[in-house]
Amino acid sequence: MKVTLSKLTIVAERLLKDPLIDLIRSEGATGFTMASVEGEGSRGVRASDWEGRNIQIDTIVTEATADAILEKLADNYFDDFAVITWVVDVKVMRGAKFAGEEPDEQS
Repeated sequence: MKVTLSKLTIVAERLLKDPLIDLIRSEGATGFTMASVEGEGSRGVRASDWEGRNIQIDTIVTEATADAILEKLADNYFDDFAVITWVVDVKVMRGAKFAGEEPDEQS
């Protein structure tokens, strides 16, 4: 059965890779996917040879876990680093794989 969970996406400066992974794990995420990305936004183009590409981290978690991660991101990173994040609802199979326990099933 499908369950609805939250897909949290974080795009940030590469130097934040380890602290962001630590944050995601400390809040209970069971895994993540990461990729090198580049683009342009309100701060312009950022991928220089020195800084390297930005990273994008995706994790599927419960809404409560997404909210906890977002709160810590806002408190610790938004003011001083190039970080953007968003959350979307996703329907997944095997919800326990992502949430640690089987969330309420929805079709």
